Amino acid sequence: MHALMKFFHLTGAIVWLGGACFMLWALRPTLHAQLEPAQRLPLVSAVMARFFQWVWLCIGVLLATGLAMMLPVGMKAAPLGWHMMLGVGLLMFALFGHLYFGPFRRLRQAVAAGNWPEGGRRVGQIVTLAQVNLALGALAIAAVVFLV
Repeated sequence: MHALMKFFHLTGAIVWLGGACFMLWALRPTLHAQLEPAQRLPLVSAVMARFFQWVWLCIGVLLATGLAMMLPVGMKAAPLGWHMMLGVGLLMFALFGHLYFGPFRRLRQAVAAGNWPEGGRRVGQIVTLAQVNLALGALAIAAVVFLV
């Protein structure tokens, strides 16, 4: 059972972090280079909406599987790396919630209104928050790799 939980936990992390890497390093620069804001921002908003549905699922999977692996061991007996991963993970979940209900919601409003400068500003905020979350994800991975 532990191996199955670990598999789903890793899968959730890979989908979330891999998707963020793709969005930040491949899709966004390509769209920015090839499309004007009136074409780019509705597409970015739609792609994010689909990806963020997966992120919400990943958050649920990561929480459920992480707790399923940690609780039988006990909080006191769990390695330091697990505690760090849990703390960083909770911070990542909160940061994503802010990204989703703040800048992303406002991006969708700007796109609906055709307000391209505001939409571009909101994408910039989302990129910054996604970069922070990506760095936190790397920190969580490092914690469990080096401190267990």
